[in-house]
Amino acid sequence: MKNTTKVRLTHYHPKYLINLMNFQLPREQAVFTSFPRDMIQVKKGQHRIVIVSDDQPAGFFLLHKSERVKAYTENPEAMLLTGFSIDYKYQGKGVAKSGLLQLKAFMHDAFPDCCEIVLSVNVKNIPAQRLYIKTGFADTGRKITGPVGEQYIYSLSLTQIP
Repeated sequence: MKNTTKVRLTHYHPKYLINLMNFQLPREQAVFTSFPRDMIQVKKGQHRIVIVSDDQPAGFFLLHKSERVKAYTENPEAMLLTGFSIDYKYQGKGVAKSGLLQLKAFMHDAFPDCCEIVLSVNVKNIPAQRLYIKTGFADTGRKITGPVGEQYIYSLSLTQIP
């Protein structure tokens, strides 16, 4: 049966707040990311992005255009993606993959000066590594130490729009 779920990326809007505050993640996933409720209050240079599935918030992440990016890349036009999560009830339905596959086009429209997205993924988080690779990210070969251990640095070039 064909999946007819409509997935899109959008900037945060207060109408999504209640759903985002009630996100559920299994313990084994929660150790690697942050809950949206912990990222609603943003600082300068942070942008809240919602993955919407059939008009309901199904995923969330932050994009950073701040000094923090320098720890991941020397590219001054890069942005850092953090806190990527999908609400448990939407997992296994292709929402994460669909959202990430739309990232290049979304960035082209929303942040046209950005030419690269970087992120870190825990070396033990194999499902996330597979997802990022499937959606166009590449392992840069660099590593950092994160809050729960060693992290690979991945990069998505935005110079070619799909």
